[in-house]
Amino acid sequence: MQPVGGLPRFHGAMDPLTPARIPLAALFVAFFKVSLGGFGGGIVWAHRIAVEQRRWITDEEFTDILSLCQFMPGPNVVGIAVCVGAKLRGPIGAITAACGFVLIPLAIGFLFGVLFLRFVHLPVVQNILHGVAAAAAGLLVATGLRMLSPHRRRPRALIVAALAFGGMAFTRLPLFVVLFALALLSTAATVIENRRMS
Repeated sequence: MQPVGGLPRFHGAMDPLTPARIPLAALFVAFFKVSLGGFGGGIVWAHRIAVEQRRWITDEEFTDILSLCQFMPGPNVVGIAVCVGAKLRGPIGAITAACGFVLIPLAIGFLFGVLFLRFVHLPVVQNILHGVAAAAAGLLVATGLRMLSPHRRRPRALIVAALAFGGMAFTRLPLFVVLFALALLSTAATVIENRRMS
């Protein structure tokens, strides 16, 4: 992925920068696993599989994709599946990855949803949910810190990250408002720095 006009550019299946032709079945299975193991949010598992295990994309690329998906409608992890699939295999890869995440797990999720509504009043179910929620929070924090690690020597990135954390943790502003304001701030800071250097 290379920035073009400030936005990430995703390379298609025939792009020479793609190191190997990833099988469509591998894309489907990978995001099927993301959906099945999506405790704590699919973003955590998408990062683990696509970046850490398969090494299809880098931490920086995942961060760029996630940033883009924050502004897209629908669940972020579906957008991540589409972007990763498109980067590795073009449009057919995007469709395959999205189907892997959505189709079969949708039926499983429906079944668990029905069971949850039936037994949610039981104390044991409540205790399980509390434990899963705590683990999910820990996974999200750990993934966030890992994504921030490549930018640890960039003061501006750390400032923006701190503002994003503060904006979401200590205010009731919608996520889109926080992201849009920080995008404008970061863009303005970049323009000013470029003018000073020119």
